[in-house]
Parts: sequence; structure tokens; C-alpha cells
Amino acid sequence: MRLGFVGAGRMGRPMVRRLVEAGHSVRVHVRTPEAGEALAGDGAVPVDSPAAAARDADAVLLCVHTDAQVREVCFGGGLVAALPAGSILAVHTTGDPRTVRALAGQGVDVVDVPVSGGPHDIEAGRLTVFAGGAEGAVERMRPTLSAYADPVLHVGPLGAGQYVKLLNNALFAAQLGLLTETVELGRALGVPEGVLLQALSHGSAASRAVTASAARGAVAGLAASAGSFLRKDLEVAAGAFRGLGVDLGSLEPAVRRLEVLLSGRG
Repeated sequence: MRLGFVGAGRMGRPMVRRLVEAGHSVRVHVRTPEAGEALAGDGAVPVDSPAAAARDADAVLLCVHTDAQVREVCFGGGLVAALPAGSILAVHTTGDPRTVRALAGQGVDVVDVPVSGGPHDIEAGRLTVFAGGAEGAVERMRPTLSAYADPVLHVGPLGAGQYVKLLNNALFAAQLGLLTETVELGRALGVPEGVLLQALSHGSAASRAVTASAARGAVAGLAASAGSFLRKDLEVAAGAFRGLGVDLGSLEPAVRRLEVLLSGRG
């Protein structure tokens, strides 16, 4: 496919590399000559604007950090106006479902495809994608996304991918908050944190929060590495859920406990 790509950073660049390796032609918006040289070395074609990335594309993938950047690129950067008829805009950015629905309201074919995993998962082709959108549009994007993602899960209509990702991260945050409480209880009982985490990772309480914390020797180690994206996504989730009259329910206290840890007060 002829692809455009905007947002070739920590997550985006390995995506571009995998797309090129899969045989796709990829035009990538870059901000600096150095970034352009690096991406050209990966086999992509660097261009100087989002609109140029969209020109003649069958699909454009967007992997910027925030909703505000999505709107800036799509409207201020001219991407929406430059999309060819019949092309698809695939938004990897985790954000408010109302953003992708607003893009669709401009007559654009959109799928929201937030992800779970990191650059190492992209390199291994095992990134998880939560895809929301019309079935036909998701299926058209599946071969492209499969260059770096497995599984690609179609979870519902447009916006559903964002809801699943936000719920995923809310639950992950709550697990870290509960794990913090568990470690403190263990410490009071004389069980060192590292010992407890290693033991729990082999027990029925094992989860990704437990095993990843055990690998770092402390819950705070995982919280520090995941803190920036968790803060952002929890803020997005709070706004999106509040707009629907929904709250985090029994997840709320555990999430608040994690926020104390992230703030350095706990």
C-alpha cells in the first residue's frame, strides 16, 4: 500500500521500519533534517508536512502523543484536506473518542487503533491493537497493521478502540495501586518487596503489573517508567467517562493510590 505516516517517534519509527520491511511505500512527515536522514535510512520517504504525507496515500497512520496534536495535524497541518477520496485515516494516538468521531464528521474514513505494548513489541511484530470503526475499514487496514501488530482486535464501532484502551490503562493503574498497598502490607509483615514481587509473579496473583514490577525489583520502578503515559491516559479517561456520566467505580481508590506514588508522596 501507499502509506502516509505522521508521528515517527519512540513508537512510530519502529512502526515505519516494519511497514517498509513488509513492502509498503511510506511517506513520513519529519520536523528536522536529522530525522529525515534516519527515516530515509530505514527506507521511508521523508516529507515536510502532514499534507505531503497524505498525498496519494491509500491510508495515513497517525501516531502523535495527544488529542491536541491529532487536531493540530489533521486540521492545522492540512492532513484532512489532503486525504485522497477513499483513503483511511488510522489514529494510533490514545485519546478521547470524540476526537476520532469529529474527524469522521468531516467525511473522512477513520479507524481508531490505540495500542498496548512498547517499541520492543513493535520490533517483534506482537503489538496489540484495539481497533474501532466500520468492519470494512478495519479489515482494509488489518494487513497494514499486521506488519507490526498481533493481535489486531476489532472491538466495536468508531471510538470503541479508545474506550477499550482507556479501560485497559485504568485497570492497569488500579493494579499498580493495589500492588503498592500489597507491598506495604508485606513490608509490615517482614517480607522484602523484591522477594514478595518475585514470589507473586509465580502465584495465582500474577499479572503484567506484578511481573513487570518484579523485573524492576520494585513497583516504583515500573510506575516511574509508565508514569508519563498513565497520567495522560487517566486524565483522558476521566474526561471521556465524565462526559458520559460514568466514573471508575471501585477502581477509583486504587488509581488514586497510584497517583500518590507517581507524585512522589507515597
